[in-house]
Amino acid sequence: MFTLIKNADVYAPQPLGQQDILFCNDKIIAIAPTIDFDFGDVTIIDAAGKKAVPGFIDQHVHVLGGGGEGSFRSRCPELDFSQTVKNGVTTVLGMLGTDSMTRSVENLVAKTKALNEDGITAYCLTGAYEFPSPTLSGSVKKDVTFIQECIGVKIAISDHRNSCITTQELARLAADVRQASLFSGKVGIVHMHTGRGKAGLSQVMAIVENTDVPIKHFRPTHCGNQFEDAVKFAEMGGWVDFTTYDDSSKSASMLKHALDSIENHEHITCSSDSNGSMPKWNEKGEMIGMGIGSMSNLYAAIRALVKEEGVALEQALPLITENVAKGLEIYPQKGCLSVGSDADLVLLDAELNIDSVFAKGRMMVENKNVLAYSYFGR
Repeated sequence: MFTLIKNADVYAPQPLGQQDILFCNDKIIAIAPTIDFDFGDVTIIDAAGKKAVPGFIDQHVHVLGGGGEGSFRSRCPELDFSQTVKNGVTTVLGMLGTDSMTRSVENLVAKTKALNEDGITAYCLTGAYEFPSPTLSGSVKKDVTFIQECIGVKIAISDHRNSCITTQELARLAADVRQASLFSGKVGIVHMHTGRGKAGLSQVMAIVENTDVPIKHFRPTHCGNQFEDAVKFAEMGGWVDFTTYDDSSKSASMLKHALDSIENHEHITCSSDSNGSMPKWNEKGEMIGMGIGSMSNLYAAIRALVKEEGVALEQALPLITENVAKGLEIYPQKGCLSVGSDADLVLLDAELNIDSVFAKGRMMVENKNVLAYSYFGR
C-alpha cells in the first residue's frame, strides 16, 4: 500500500522546504520536490500549508500507570493507546515506577507487546525504583539479552523512595546492562529516576570517572531536579533528559535554559512521564497531594519553546525526535524523515498544532480526529 503526501513543508527535522513524501507500507521510499506516482492503490494527501515532522518519541512513559504512594486508591491508570497517537507520539519507552508490588515486569512486557500490536513502536525497561531490580527472568542481564522489547533497566537515585543503592551496586548494575547490550545488540541503558536528594548525580559521575563502564549507558531523567549536576554530566559526554510539566511555558523556559547551558545540544532530550504520579510532598516527606503526568505535555513544551522562547523549530524538534532516536540507537530508523526510515510522521497546521499522525505508514489521526484505538478503546 502506498501513501503520497504532497506539498508539505518538511522538517526532517532539518528544514528541507516543500517536498512530497512517498510511503510504501511502513517505510519512506522517496522524498523529493515533486513525486509523480500512479501505481495501483495509492492514497494521496495534500499537505499544502502544513509542516511534516518526524513522529515524536517519548522515552519515559508509565504504560501501566505509576503512583501508589498514597495507598492503593492512588494507583494511576494505565496508558490508553489512542493518547499516544493523539499527541503525535509514535514510539514509546515504557517502565515501572515506585510501585513494583502491585505491578510487575511481566505486566509491563505484555503491555509493551500490546502497544506494538496496536500499531506504534514500543520498548520497555526491566527493573523499577528498587534494588535489587525486579525482573521477568530472574536476572537484569537475561531480561535485556533475551526479551526483544527490553533495552535496559530502570532504577531510582537521589530520592527518598529509592532503595539507597550504593555506588558499587549501581556500577555492577550498569556493567550487567553493558554486557547484555553487547550480547543482544541493543543500546543497554540504565535509566535513572533522579529525585531531589542530596547525592544528586554524584554516584553516576564517580562511576564514570573511576570505572570503565562507558558514560553512554547512564541516562538520568527528571534532570530539572538536579540541573547543575545535569550540566556537569552533559559536559562529561552524558545524555540528560528533562521532564515536561502541565505548564508548557514553565517547561519551555527550562528547556531553553538547558539549551543555553549545555554546549552539546544533541545530548539533550525531554519526556513526559505520562501516566506517572506527580506527588506533592511537604518538608517532612509527607504526601499532601497527587497529580498525574500527561503525554500531551511533551509536544506542548516543544511548541511553547518555539512560540514563546523563540527557538527555531529545527532546533526544538530534535529534543523529542532525532536526539532521542540517536540516544536509544534506533536512528535513522526513527527520529527523522529520510528514505528508508519508518513512516512515522506528524503534520502540523499553521499554528504548529498537531493535525494528522502516521505511525509505520498507517494514518492514526486525520485532521485532528483520532482514527486508531486499542482493542477496547472505542
